[in-house]
Amino acid sequence: VEARAAVRAALEYEGPVYIRFGRAAVPVINDHPGYHFEIGKGTVVREGKDVTIVATGICVDSALGAAKMLEEEGISAEVVNICTIKPLDEEIIINSAKKTGKVVTVEEHSVIGGLGSAVCDCLCANHPVPVKKVGMQDVFGESGSAAALVEKYGLDAKGVYKSVKEFL
Repeated sequence: VEARAAVRAALEYEGPVYIRFGRAAVPVINDHPGYHFEIGKGTVVREGKDVTIVATGICVDSALGAAKMLEEEGISAEVVNICTIKPLDEEIIINSAKKTGKVVTVEEHSVIGGLGSAVCDCLCANHPVPVKKVGMQDVFGESGSAAALVEKYGLDAKGVYKSVKEFL
């Protein structure tokens, strides 16, 4: 749903765009009637009050799974889907950080120069809070099945849950 909407938005956009798609099938997150994709706008896909998990791409599903596990322990995690990193929806990130006071970013990408860096830049300038970046640390990528690599690098729901728990 989101990929289709992003392609349509890119066709209508004046100027260059870059869209990154994965190959693995992933659960559909935004299949509700009120969903509207807009370049530069994120969505809160789960309300929370204790920590914000900002995710993009396939990691949104992992963030939602981690939020469910955290809920079982009485931790309320807000999950924000950032579907475009540039331009970044700074308003949604700042508002969520003000509510929760802690932010974890999750991305299937290097934590250097990706979503985590963009979120850190935004919060540093506007509302400093502790941030943990979950993603590919400063290592070279590997080849393998998407599922195996997502698990290895802690980008599945269990891995995100563990990272959030360690951070809190």
